Amino acid sequence: MVHFVGAGPGAPDLITLRGKTYLEQADVIIYAGSLVNPQLLDYAKEGCQVYNSAKMTLEEVLEVMEQAEQAGKVTVRLHTGDPCIYGAIREQMDELDRMGISYDSCPGVSSFCGAAAALNLEYTLPDISQSVIITRMAGRTPVPEKESIESFAAHQATMVIFLSTGMLEELSRRLIEGGYTADTPAAIVYKATWEDEKKFVCTVGTLAQTAKENQITKTALMIIGEAANASHYDRSLLYHPEFTTEFREGKKQKEQ
Repeated sequence: MVHFVGAGPGAPDLITLRGKTYLEQADVIIYAGSLVNPQLLDYAKEGCQVYNSAKMTLEEVLEVMEQAEQAGKVTVRLHTGDPCIYGAIREQMDELDRMGISYDSCPGVSSFCGAAAALNLEYTLPDISQSVIITRMAGRTPVPEKESIESFAAHQATMVIFLSTGMLEELSRRLIEGGYTADTPAAIVYKATWEDEKKFVCTVGTLAQTAKENQITKTALMIIGEAANASHYDRSLLYHPEFTTEFREGKKQKEQ
């Protein structure tokens, strides 16, 4: 059996209870060493075999899984954040299907949630943005043409941009070409929830300058849009005294 487990955004106590249990039970752990906090390996039992997938190919990862399965062992494939976002899990699952190896997936707290927590912000503020676009810049790995930064920027929704810290000048240019202004609020969060977390509120036009001044070159998320530093927003109707819900009858307020 193979368990795909989300390690969470970084802090070792932000893994789910289920994920922690799987780590404690695992005979084999294959973890994404370039991004997963190694402190999570402290949950492993004595004698557990640990592999760093940052130094492995897909074929080598699958070979370890297959050998573990043949030996009747339990494997945890530990991915950063939530495995469903930039985790390259589908290709692993397809091969496990081909080999007849059972697997399941344990969700984790994504780093985009950790970044919001670091800044104490809400992505979906009424009258500001009710949508979150998760994307990245095209680099060595391409992005579909229909998903260009410019096309997403045209929506003026909140954007969270992964895997793009080394391309911030181009990112700013493309965001502005797509419709954001240079003074649109933005933020950079480095290693959200880790002990060495750093966070900076800036603007679309100063993303590259902010990263350079603070020596941020990788392992960061960029948040784009008014939600990053909202000075005004509408009150949520859900908790408004005049708003009726399934659980509460709204009451008209007396005029002052």
